[in-house]
Amino acid sequence: MKWTDSRDIAIALADTYPDIDPRTIRFTELMNWVLKLEGFSDDPKHCGEKILEAIQLAWMDEADLDN
Repeated sequence: MKWTDSRDIAIALADTYPDIDPRTIRFTELMNWVLKLEGFSDDPKHCGEKILEAIQLAWMDEADLDN
C-alpha cells in the first residue's frame, strides 16, 4: 500500500484497531499507525495533512460513522 491507497489503508486500520473511534485520533498517531501496517511501503516524507485527512474520512466511512 501507498499513501494514495486511502480506502485500503482505512480497511486495514479498521481491522487492526476495531475499538478505536477514528474521529478521536491525532494525525501524528494516525501516521505512525499507517507506517506500522502490514503491507504498507511508502516514504513517510510523502505523507501530508490532506492524505491523513482522506485516510481518516475513509476510516470513518468504513466504521459507519457520520462525517
